[in-house]
Amino acid sequence: MSSYGYDPFFPSYKRRYADSPRLHVSAMRSGGYSSARSAYSSLSAPVSSVSVRRSYATSSASGSLLHSVDSLDLSQVAAISNDLKSIRSQERAQLQDLNDRFACFIERVHELEQQNKVLEAELLVLRQKHAEPSRFRALYEQEIRELRLAAEEATSEKQALQGERESLEETLRGLQARYEEEVLSREDAEARLLEVRKGADEAALARAELEKRVDSLLDELAFLKKVHEEELAELQAQIQYAHLSVEMDVSAKPDLSAALRDIRAQYEKLAARNMQNAEEWFRSRFTVLSESAAKNTDAVRAAKDEVSESRRLLKAKTLEIEATRGMNEALEKQLQELEEKQSADISALQDTINKLENELRTTKSEMARYLKEYQDLLNVKMALDIEIAAYRKLLEGEETRLSFTSVGSITSGYTQTAPTFGRSAYSGLQSTSYLMTTRSFPTYYSSHVQEEQIEIEETIEAAKAGEAKAAPAEEDRSLLSYRNPLLAPSSLGWLLSACMGMKGAGMLACVELGLGIDLKQCRRCGILLAFERC
Repeated sequence: MSSYGYDPFFPSYKRRYADSPRLHVSAMRSGGYSSARSAYSSLSAPVSSVSVRRSYATSSASGSLLHSVDSLDLSQVAAISNDLKSIRSQERAQLQDLNDRFACFIERVHELEQQNKVLEAELLVLRQKHAEPSRFRALYEQEIRELRLAAEEATSEKQALQGERESLEETLRGLQARYEEEVLSREDAEARLLEVRKGADEAALARAELEKRVDSLLDELAFLKKVHEEELAELQAQIQYAHLSVEMDVSAKPDLSAALRDIRAQYEKLAARNMQNAEEWFRSRFTVLSESAAKNTDAVRAAKDEVSESRRLLKAKTLEIEATRGMNEALEKQLQELEEKQSADISALQDTINKLENELRTTKSEMARYLKEYQDLLNVKMALDIEIAAYRKLLEGEETRLSFTSVGSITSGYTQTAPTFGRSAYSGLQSTSYLMTTRSFPTYYSSHVQEEQIEIEETIEAAKAGEAKAAPAEEDRSLLSYRNPLLAPSSLGWLLSACMGMKGAGMLACVELGLGIDLKQCRRCGILLAFERC
């Protein structure tokens, strides 16, 4: 029993075979060609009615065969020999054509094996390339994780800066409140300063008036002194003139010197009293004005000191507010720059991620396409391997048929009835007649092919109905195994009910090739499949 199987992990098919039982007819061929016409008639008979017997003639039959050969007519032998030679020449031409086609198929198989190796190399390269993006993806994912950690750190820093900013804003609000209080106190101080300045101005005006009054009083005093002196000089002159006149007229007039002395004394007393009163009033007024001016000077000095202190505090607070405002602006600017930088980094990383995802998607699609092409090539290669195996079985069946034709032509002259052979012996003829009807085989095989095809269809329909009821899971498993050759099981004894992985695509026509090999052909697509019988 020989069997042919397909191993999907090797570029060429495997051939598992054992020595099949063959008939050694070299001793029988030495008897001549006397029974060739009977062999020709056995060839023209329907092939489906031929059956092979496993038992052959004994040694006594061989002796009778050799005895009958000697008694043949020479003319009859010559005619049979010519017919047999013509048949042999036709069969030789057909075998040569089959051999040429078989050589073409072998060359095609070698080409497909080379293409298979090239595709396997490309597949290996693509797998390596597919592994590299995964490594790149791991690197990019690591970088993305690092950048996310950096973004989280930046977010935490941002939150810390926001907290610091809030504290600074609280401090700024406190400083603003204090500044407003200082502004109010400054306004109060300025109001008090205005009042003090107004009082100082009034005191200065009063002082100026008093000074003017003192000056006028001094002028008046000097004028009075001058008038007094003039009056005194005039009185002295009058007194001297009176004294002279009195002396001249002493005897005639009364003494006036005493009266003048009394008047002079009175005027001196009055002038002294007026001078003393004026000096006392001036001193008292000057003292009052000096005290008020000193008080106003102290108030002005205190107001000036308070205003200078307020100006100093205001300047310091203004500088502090400006520094805080500058720090706040710098922090806001730094925060904005950090947010813009993070947004740019995140957008760049997102673009990189999208690009890598697109490349990964493209690589996966290319990988799927290459795998589909590789699977299609594997399917084509498997079909070619199976067809080559089928042709090899056809050639072996043809050799077996020729051997049995020689034996039949020798033995038909000595027996009245033609020997019957089993189906396994003539399976090569049946498969040849079925497979080669459209390939210029002799016309006398066509009727047998039609009968055989009808019988095969009925047998397969009955087998399919029984197997569909018995083991539907096994049928699904066989379909799955044929759809994906890489998952094909080691046993090829399952019966397929569809071809090329399409369920329900068409019935399979079955032809037994002998030696345990069945050839199945799809009625719709015409693909040949060879399977080992369980």
